[in-house]
Amino acid sequence: MKQFFLTVLGVFTGLILFVVVIPVVLLTVAVASSSKPTTPATTVLELDLRGGVSDQPSSNPFAAFGSSGLALTDVVDGLHQAQGDSSVKALLIRLPESGMTPATADELRQAIHRFRNAGKPVIAHSQGFAPSGAVMSTYMVGASASELWMQNTAGFQATGFSADSLFLGRAFQKYGVKPEFEQRYEYKNAVNEYTQSDYTGPHREAMTAWMTSIYDTALANAAKDRKTTAPALKTVIEAGPYSAEQALSNRLIDKVGQVEEAEIAIKTRAGKGAKIVEFGKYASQKGERTGSGKNAIAIVGGEGAIVTGRGGGASFGGGSSIHSDDTAEAIYDAIEDKSVKAIVFRVSSPGGSPEASEQILAAVRAARAAGKPVVVSMGAYAASGGYWISSEADWIVAQPTTLTGSIGVFGGKFVLADALGRFGVDMRELTVGGEYADAFSPTQAFTPQQRAAFAGSMDRIYDDFITRVATGRKLSPDRVREIAKGRVWTGAQALPLGLVDQLGGVTEAVNKARQLAKIPDNEPVRFKHFPKQQSPFEALSEMFGVQTEAAKALVMLGGVMADPQAQAVMRRIDGDRMRSQGAVVLADQPIF
Repeated sequence: MKQFFLTVLGVFTGLILFVVVIPVVLLTVAVASSSKPTTPATTVLELDLRGGVSDQPSSNPFAAFGSSGLALTDVVDGLHQAQGDSSVKALLIRLPESGMTPATADELRQAIHRFRNAGKPVIAHSQGFAPSGAVMSTYMVGASASELWMQNTAGFQATGFSADSLFLGRAFQKYGVKPEFEQRYEYKNAVNEYTQSDYTGPHREAMTAWMTSIYDTALANAAKDRKTTAPALKTVIEAGPYSAEQALSNRLIDKVGQVEEAEIAIKTRAGKGAKIVEFGKYASQKGERTGSGKNAIAIVGGEGAIVTGRGGGASFGGGSSIHSDDTAEAIYDAIEDKSVKAIVFRVSSPGGSPEASEQILAAVRAARAAGKPVVVSMGAYAASGGYWISSEADWIVAQPTTLTGSIGVFGGKFVLADALGRFGVDMRELTVGGEYADAFSPTQAFTPQQRAAFAGSMDRIYDDFITRVATGRKLSPDRVREIAKGRVWTGAQALPLGLVDQLGGVTEAVNKARQLAKIPDNEPVRFKHFPKQQSPFEALSEMFGVQTEAAKALVMLGGVMADPQAQAVMRRIDGDRMRSQGAVVLADQPIF
């Protein structure tokens, strides 16, 4: 009877999806197939950054039914194809008003420069630079264009970089919540929000240092692109805010005008009959760059908190995570592929489980043992667990503003019994087994013996982390301990410390992989992406099980989805922001 009701429920749910989802997809496929869209002969691409940019495409097969957004790696790939596409003549960028993740801005700036170096003009249009997050990084992207425009009513309020931290120490004390945490060591600042009411000395020191590094990088790059000096630009910037007209008179921008005027201007520069095409549509139509040749470079991606297990992927929501089984399997698949000569491992993670991190690192070691070099390309974050999985690669490439390092660990619990008791809620516990069995019970504090045992586990994880970094970076353990202590560094700071090898993005990582694999520069190379993206119909099959007739019917329609236009409709465009998830090894993740 239970199986009967489960079957009925599966059929009912499948029919809903069949009636609601499939007609929309098939209608889109039919329209697309009948029109067979092509890029206009004179195309202006419009890259709208206002909806946010994730680091990588979502692995969720249903992402197309969720929030829309752009993936940085897709943008870089699309611009690379566009710079060699004779039909694409120019680029129009719509800038966000608030801050942008600094490392994302660095990568975009580099891609824009390569596009411009192909002789193609770029106009960036802003509806204002608001004093929110790393807005100087947003300005840096705008400054990299051939012309930077602002709307007449907009304000230029990019005068620096501000970040806020929330401290709960006094509130927890007032309401009886007792945080019991261990951290290794004083720079592992994530604990401080639970235990402090203000920045500690090390917390303030580290945050000020990496914020200054990000600010200085944005100023230096913007100054270079605006053909001035960093000190001169800093003086002007910090004397703001300005109106659009004042920004123009101070030579911070090139033109005041509405976006419609910018569209007319860029189409004029593109040539007669120019049409504006949304970047997402162009990238979907072109698909991922696959290259050619007998030799291949594997691209393995991972974004989000690092957790054990498999992602499954078959859900209609949720953020990005790096699941250790999936990522390790992707690396092993690349190892077994005889055409793959090197692996580029794109990492954008603030940290996560040490067990999950070690599983992925073991796969990286296996690749190297198999004679396949591994080059890590760091995204917005590659800190704590994100650095753990990167530490033993052959080569590490990071953006100047990537947040990395955070070689440390923290963990603990909240004791809630007193807090809940104030509201008439009583917590009681029953325990059988050893003394450590109730160590993480929220009803009571650690006993001295439990605290000692837990502190010992933190020490072991920290020592393991130190060992892996020392081995991978060819540094002495003592030197690693000096620069570890949980401290977050930017890529620019990490380079002279020996934590990274090169500043740059995916393009530089691919070039280094070619070099390490000894593939000649004049020889074409293919790109293979791991893991293979699961189709929505494969995901539905997993969700409903092979016994459900409705799911079988849906899977049978999978052949329709092999059409390139249908694949474009279902392209992964999830723009979910990276966020921390409860884990033992975890770095700070600022909100830009």
